Amino acid sequence: MQIPNHIAIILDGNGRWAKSKGMPRNYGHVQGSKNVEVICEAAYNLGVKYLTVYAFSTENWNRPKDEVDALMKLLDKYMSTCLKTAEKNNMSVRVLGDKSGLKPDLQERIAELEEATKDYTGLHFQIALNYGGQDEIVRAVRKIMQETERGDLKPQDMTIERFADYLDTKGIPEPDLMIRTSGEQRISNFLIWQLAYTEFYFTQVPWPAFDKKELEKAIEAYNMRDRRFGLVKEE
Repeated sequence: MQIPNHIAIILDGNGRWAKSKGMPRNYGHVQGSKNVEVICEAAYNLGVKYLTVYAFSTENWNRPKDEVDALMKLLDKYMSTCLKTAEKNNMSVRVLGDKSGLKPDLQERIAELEEATKDYTGLHFQIALNYGGQDEIVRAVRKIMQETERGDLKPQDMTIERFADYLDTKGIPEPDLMIRTSGEQRISNFLIWQLAYTEFYFTQVPWPAFDKKELEKAIEAYNMRDRRFGLVKEE
């Protein structure tokens, strides 16, 4: 079986999963964060080299304040837990998104985590936090415009490959497989540049219940796809 080099996952359904069990939404977020470590380990053992998860979008700020506050506390705590997990599993961690929109203490924790794990050679784990695909592209364009104004970049020098270097995912291969849990069938502003030739897999299973078996099902479905990258296949 061919294992995708890079898998991206939209972690959806935490709140609905909790509600189905008669528990508050925040309970679902807690269990969902615990499941991230489970899937990281499963993915690495299967041979996946890169795993990117959508943890908190730029649109998530519109949720009720108490839920956002709880999510931020959970993410802050997770950064500490993630450091221990990374050390144990030789995992490098990188946070994608507009970090300037986060509280200073969380920014510091992220910087410490990225610095401490940058040389690890196991799974490359990316966390999309305060991330939106459109926002990422706008931030990239601003950098390009600034360089052009300074005379450091000419319009004719811009290529698809060079543009990608201005994105949060610089140096990271594009995803081979994108998984979204809990039944929704849209990408919700996630890696909209990077998913150009990615295979999509949608499952009804909510994120807290998405285990190694479900991951294997997604990879099996990926293996059934005919990957042509825009080229016409000869008969």
